Amino acid sequence: MIALVDMNCFFAQIEQQDNPFWRNRPVAVTNGQLGSTIITASYEARSCGIHTGMHLNEARKYCPTLIQAPSRPYRYAEVSSRIMAALEALCPEVEVYSVDEAFLDLTDCQQLYGNNPSYIGALIKQTVSQASGLTCSVGLSGDKTTAKFAAKLKKPDGLTLIAPWDAEARLANERVTELSGINVGIGRFLAKYGIERCGDMKRVPMSLIAKRFGNPGRRIWLMAQGKDPEPVITNVNAPKTIGHGKVMPPGTRDRATILTYLQHMSEKVGSRLRKHGFQAARFFIGIKTRHQGWIATKIQLSQTTDDGAVIYQHCDQFVRQYFRGEDSRQVQVTALNPVVSYQPDLFIDNGQRHKREKLNDAVDRINERFGEFTVAPTRVIGRSEMPNVIAPAWKPSGHRKTI
Repeated sequence: MIALVDMNCFFAQIEQQDNPFWRNRPVAVTNGQLGSTIITASYEARSCGIHTGMHLNEARKYCPTLIQAPSRPYRYAEVSSRIMAALEALCPEVEVYSVDEAFLDLTDCQQLYGNNPSYIGALIKQTVSQASGLTCSVGLSGDKTTAKFAAKLKKPDGLTLIAPWDAEARLANERVTELSGINVGIGRFLAKYGIERCGDMKRVPMSLIAKRFGNPGRRIWLMAQGKDPEPVITNVNAPKTIGHGKVMPPGTRDRATILTYLQHMSEKVGSRLRKHGFQAARFFIGIKTRHQGWIATKIQLSQTTDDGAVIYQHCDQFVRQYFRGEDSRQVQVTALNPVVSYQPDLFIDNGQRHKREKLNDAVDRINERFGEFTVAPTRVIGRSEMPNVIAPAWKPSGHRKTI
């Protein structure tokens, strides 16, 4: 028994909950007050034809009374963490799929809840409501793909059950692209062989799909028949990179402006490394230009570091060496192959390093309490009015709790 919990218009719901006068009114969440693209919208706004990705000015033509809500990622992460903790208390096998979705493997818990799928689904919805005051849609089936498909059938605040033995027949007439993980590109490949509906999949051998897509192809073949073999994944792998990038105003050529953006990213990378107990000795530094693409380098330090000031020194060096006033639009700083621990060089005086560690620890504690970059290098404070975004790999604990 697998359940998929899908929060309904999660960010917009939180904004309506925190602003009672916005309830039952059309709300669109944008990336800050200056954001012009809609991240998500309430159901009242969606009923007017407004959707994610729409430009705010265009949306106002459909709905002149639309309320713009600047996004508050830390608030969304806080609520999501409460929801995920409540779900884990209900069932220990929880895969946090995104900030507003989670899979639950209830197979070993069914007897605890009376082997009643309807009751279990209602209990999940009640658990989410008690933890957050918000509504969600729940899909229950015997595999992840069918559960996710079921969850989107009744929105908002729905509960859909598809018994494992009915899954193949239920999916048979659905387009393969309706299943999570089968995008338009894969759909075009399948269409070449006459596979447009899930029921068409059995007409071709698994080997045909596997030859093109490898192991994911084998999974796709089974997914279409309601037999997705992928288990609920509860472990979080160590990160291969920890990085931050930022889009600059198009046509940026000013060296000082670019250095400010790079320092901002360096401090963010250093802060995240420290927060999750990592350090790195290898870094990617890049500037994306209009005509040349990325001007970039990978640097190798003699010692690992988690200090944004050290990272920025190398960014400054990089700019002096490679930047020639090109028309630029984006910067990126990424720690490559971060490690959990390090061994300082015994032949290097680490007195200065120890002072920096104490300073960074104090700064981190202040910023954790009062907000990101309350204390920071002068040129970084108040540098951007655009808030952070929640990364796709967000998790409620560990290194992947990243905003």
